[in-house]
Amino acid sequence: MSFTASASYILIPMDLEGQKEHLKAYGITYWTLDKDVKAKWLLNYRGGSFLLPDTEEIRKECQIRGVSFEILSDSKTEALLLDISSPSQNMEAVVLEKAPKIAVYSPKGNQPWDDAVTMVLTYAEIPYTTIYDEEVLGDELLLYDWLHLHHEDFTGQYGKFYRAYRSAPWYIEEKKKSEALAAKLGYDKVSEEKRDVALKIRDYVVGGGFMFAMCSATDSFDIALAAEGVDICEPMFDGDPSEANYQNKIDDKKTFAFKDFTLERNPMVYEFSSIDMTTKRKVNKITDYFSLMDYSAKWDPIPCMLVQNHTSLVKGFMGQTTSYERATVKSNVLVMGEHKASGEARYIHGIKGKGFFTFYGGHDPEDYQHRVGDAKTELALHPNSPGYRLILNNVLFPAAKKKKQKT
Repeated sequence: MSFTASASYILIPMDLEGQKEHLKAYGITYWTLDKDVKAKWLLNYRGGSFLLPDTEEIRKECQIRGVSFEILSDSKTEALLLDISSPSQNMEAVVLEKAPKIAVYSPKGNQPWDDAVTMVLTYAEIPYTTIYDEEVLGDELLLYDWLHLHHEDFTGQYGKFYRAYRSAPWYIEEKKKSEALAAKLGYDKVSEEKRDVALKIRDYVVGGGFMFAMCSATDSFDIALAAEGVDICEPMFDGDPSEANYQNKIDDKKTFAFKDFTLERNPMVYEFSSIDMTTKRKVNKITDYFSLMDYSAKWDPIPCMLVQNHTSLVKGFMGQTTSYERATVKSNVLVMGEHKASGEARYIHGIKGKGFFTFYGGHDPEDYQHRVGDAKTELALHPNSPGYRLILNNVLFPAAKKKKQKT
């Protein structure tokens, strides 16, 4: 497809009044980048709008997908960018250069729950590749710019579903499949295989990759790193007892985001550790909102990109891991979204080596208390979801042109 240059631009507004399809707007921007055409992300301008070159192809694609857009003349665009660049404005125009290659870490076959990220990628028409343990251990992560961790348990305890679902056919089948895969890959225990998967993912991030995780994939990943070389699994999970005094043997210096946490020893409790706030929080569903932090677009463009939205208040939602106890979040990790009254962090971001990670608590931004076996969310009913926008901010983040350091 050829894109012809013109003297005008397409503005895709991302404020509440100007956009009918916020989620699909990200897909249009990704589609444009995938055609080797650069775009601009206008941070803090009308909810984080996108500026694209004006072509007939892009106009048509917007119309097909129902995305609202405005045509700006060359002179109007120049005036807009000049205004955004002013030191008096908390705005910035970030160049998006290349469509990131996206991998979703997810087991093959149907799961008894849905994944918010795969649903929104599909709805926004952003392509991705599904990978799992064999690909990760085979170093295929190097092929991708962005990795999402599906609802997962990296500790080898099968999601701590034992008490409620140990007799359920899906649980028995998942356990059998996991054990067969571990054996095929040369491991005696699923916990040991998952530990090595977590270590490969850690190395991917340290080497410059971007990792985005939700729900139980967040804290279970860090716990797996902290428990490297320590058996924290009870007999129903791995066939032998856990190590004595294992709490004192874990090392939170190895984790990405969390510190000073206590592991949940009881296999009958649906919880990994004291990191998660699900059972501790006393928040009414009607008033359950978390606030997004405000960042300088010019001096802190990375967190600013990740919180772009048409509202600063986002509806809360539950998950196996709903949110994080503030006291367990490391001081060098940014809390970008929080419920201050209950002392919980909902949306956090950090740097590890040359790479980045974002952890987002909860399971589905438009299903308050999603349960195993519930029907999936129809995103056509939530095209302007602020909670889902946060996911897509992370998808586009690797496309941003890296600024040279001033030092």
